[in-house]
Amino acid sequence: MNAASERARTPSIRDVARLAGVSHQTVSRVLNDHPSIRPETKAKVLDAISVLDYRPNLAARALVTSRSNTLGILSATVGEFGPTSAIAAIEEAARAEGYSVSTLNLTDTTPEAIGTAVRQLGREHVDGIVVLAPQVRVFNVLRGMAASVPFVSLQTASGSDGVTLAADQVHGARMVTEHMISLGHSEILHLAGPQDWIEAESRMRGYLEALRDADLPTFPPIRGDWTADFGYFAGRELSRRVDFTAVFAANDLMAIGLMHGFRDSGVRVPEDVSVAGFDDVPVAAHVWPTLTTVHQDFHEVGRRAVAMLLAEIRGETLPVFGALEPELRVRESASSR
Repeated sequence: MNAASERARTPSIRDVARLAGVSHQTVSRVLNDHPSIRPETKAKVLDAISVLDYRPNLAARALVTSRSNTLGILSATVGEFGPTSAIAAIEEAARAEGYSVSTLNLTDTTPEAIGTAVRQLGREHVDGIVVLAPQVRVFNVLRGMAASVPFVSLQTASGSDGVTLAADQVHGARMVTEHMISLGHSEILHLAGPQDWIEAESRMRGYLEALRDADLPTFPPIRGDWTADFGYFAGRELSRRVDFTAVFAANDLMAIGLMHGFRDSGVRVPEDVSVAGFDDVPVAAHVWPTLTTVHQDFHEVGRRAVAMLLAEIRGETLPVFGALEPELRVRESASSR
């Protein structure tokens, strides 16, 4: 074989073994996470794999290990900033562990659609599932199906069978509402997310708890749909009454639309009404006025989800993480009365 052919040939397990100075059986044990491999030997093999860009035959490995080395993502949150960021982090963390990712986006969350999606992931023989489906009914269906593979959730679903890794949504909402109160606001409205959405209910709860603890009046939440268009509509409608001094919107897109609606109606933000959001989307720091909001580390949530899921798949001790606390981002859209 000439040099050009050698360079073009796909690296094999024996090439990895030669470079690492070990047997091909040792390389196989490293690929299969065999507990007998010494850390220094594993490091040499992984270095050789990286240098050669060796990609094992996953189908062959699945026959030996009964694993597909594929993780599934079940998502009903297409287009939203947070889940999209978390999916990217999950894919990155999975690749680092030698796993591929299969993502299924639910067009609706009826029991039939959820069941079809889970069965599809089952046909792909995924080793575990990360759930980014923020409606309570999704977890009810998953429990009823008695899913045969482990799953973790990025949502704060009380009573879910999976492990929840999301930042504390209730605490984040309390934090931003308490910030409004500290600025002197006592008539604070809430532009909420859709009913049955876990984040919407959690953020509404945090808002109501903060008002209750401050002995301030509560107002019926305005149910939105997470979109800037709805926020704009709400801003135009609310500008007709302005019997409030602040609005906490359950996500940044609605908050940005709300400010636009106020501006087009002659209501100034923050001079007349203060506004805050939730999520800290990248554009939040660049709208006018810049948006006070709650920041979540979606990248870390995705990384933790993969670590937790792989530990369960491998029968290892589940990792214990510290609290993933949301952070208040104070900007120009909220000011003192």
